[in-house]
Amino acid sequence: MSISGLDTVQSGVNQQGYSKAKDVLGKDQFMTLLVTQLQHQDPLNPMDSTGFTAQLAQFSSLEQLQNVNSNLSHLSATQASLSNAQAVSYIGKTVVSSISEFSVRNGTADSICFNLQGGAAAVKIGVYDAAGNLVSTIEKAKMAAGEQTVDWDGVNQKGKKVPDGKYSFEVSAVDTGNQPVGVNTYTSGKVTGVNYKNGSVYLLANQIEIPLSSVIKVTEPVDVEN
Repeated sequence: MSISGLDTVQSGVNQQGYSKAKDVLGKDQFMTLLVTQLQHQDPLNPMDSTGFTAQLAQFSSLEQLQNVNSNLSHLSATQASLSNAQAVSYIGKTVVSSISEFSVRNGTADSICFNLQGGAAAVKIGVYDAAGNLVSTIEKAKMAAGEQTVDWDGVNQKGKKVPDGKYSFEVSAVDTGNQPVGVNTYTSGKVTGVNYKNGSVYLLANQIEIPLSSVIKVTEPVDVEN
């Protein structure tokens, strides 16, 4: 479509800042551009109906896309609210998470838990502080396939008690043929609270922040009758 007043149109649009690459052309700006084109068209060579219809169709598509985007934003906000409400229901329950973290409280370390995918002839566990420094190495001999729990005395490689805080661990294992054995690490604990940070939800258990997305098992507390 050719319009002799196109330079004038672009000038008018530029004054409103719609043609800048950094700006997003919204439906109001689109309509302003279309009206400006109509105002500055050549009377002797007016816009043909086909071109006008095509631009109206583009405007309709733009408006629908913006409405879809708005609805998706509302849906995302609703989903976040539901996720936050769901997280509160975990308080008081015991969760198992796929993260490999544990805490030391009052000088006592939580158990280190992992699952061996096959029988192991040797297992090596590295314990790291919050800064990622290796503080202790635990070596175990033959261990069967399945869930395993190892207790750490909370003593570092220099023979000194480590301070209370959060720690992480890595587990490696080999079989009798010195071939690697698959290992899945996890942590568990009773949920005492919930934290919301940077759009994510974290469950508080044993002074560890557990991402809600990492939870693989949830159990209700067992009532013990007197």
